[in-house]
Amino acid sequence: MIERTLFSSDHESFRDSFRRFVAKEIVPYHADWEDQGYVARDVWTKAGENGFLCMSMPQEYGGSDADKLYSVIQFEEIARVGCTGIGFSLHSEIVAPYILHYGTAEQKAKYLPKLASGEMIGAIAMTEPAAGSDLQGIKTTALPQPDGSYLLNGSKTFITNGWHADLVVVVAKTNPAAGGKGTSLFLVERGMPGFSVGKRLKKMGMKAQDTAELFFDQVKLTQDHLLGGAAYENKGFGCLMEQLPWERLQIAMSAVASAQAAIDWTVDYVKNRKVFNQPVAAFQNTRFVLAELQTEVQVAQVFVDKCCELICQDKLDTATASMAKYWCTDLQFKVMDECVQLFGGYGYMWEYPITRAFADARVQRIYGGTNEIMKEVITRSMGLGSR
Repeated sequence: MIERTLFSSDHESFRDSFRRFVAKEIVPYHADWEDQGYVARDVWTKAGENGFLCMSMPQEYGGSDADKLYSVIQFEEIARVGCTGIGFSLHSEIVAPYILHYGTAEQKAKYLPKLASGEMIGAIAMTEPAAGSDLQGIKTTALPQPDGSYLLNGSKTFITNGWHADLVVVVAKTNPAAGGKGTSLFLVERGMPGFSVGKRLKKMGMKAQDTAELFFDQVKLTQDHLLGGAAYENKGFGCLMEQLPWERLQIAMSAVASAQAAIDWTVDYVKNRKVFNQPVAAFQNTRFVLAELQTEVQVAQVFVDKCCELICQDKLDTATASMAKYWCTDLQFKVMDECVQLFGGYGYMWEYPITRAFADARVQRIYGGTNEIMKEVITRSMGLGSR
């Protein structure tokens, strides 16, 4: 295997620490959380107490000023054990950065320390019942009022952390006639009149992830709730596009880590499972399949590690991030499917992690922009975009 040179000794010490936290505070409870449809609230506060939330945020806001590689380690360790209910990545590396990069000084001071401590849980509401990958097609509006306020109306669906969320970054049209150029981002808090959380959605996989519907009925918002203040009215679409490469890379790196975990589980299983009085690993087909899968995952890991270097240098472009997202999630699902096959009938039993990983993997090719959209992004970078 190619030695990974991405991480320093400090990074690896952190990995050991976070791995112990996962083993103690997450793994023993995750099956119960899958049954109830959401993780326990206190896992967020425990993570905050240990400094595991919003690590890349500045210290003045409760973070650690850590580079993004510490977050990469978190994503890998959570993926390694198949605990897909944990929404730390979206909270720490999507919601918080929006506030850090675009928020006013007051918004940063108000929300970032609470996100870092786990006092508040963050979500971002983009997807709607009739608008997924096409963010320009959203129907939710936050129309300006004569008194300078906004009235937010609409609904969102498939919202990760939606059930627990105390703070939601809501994508809405402030000038519907302007299309994408009329989009703004708002900070909406739990308990605001007119804001309600719908039912938890029952999904094929990721059953412990508290995915929910959100509804907004005449929610009155002030300029203080507009992310970035008045200067960012109608500029939300540009903010979304700037942050998508990092979001898509997060999906890719989790996909590779999950695929490697599946291979490791399968290698252990085929060594011990016997068929016709010999281990399943003794069959050439088994060995060749696993050799092919391991080769492809190794190739993906090298590519993702390079993308991680680029993101730390602020050099990761949208097309390359889209390549990573589409290729790695397609590979993840392929690996899961092949590994389930090698497990045989037990690969279809929910008690086995490979079964849950198979179900969890399917959505990876959909969210963050479907893989078909990723290919469109890539072709446009090649000068082949449709007109």
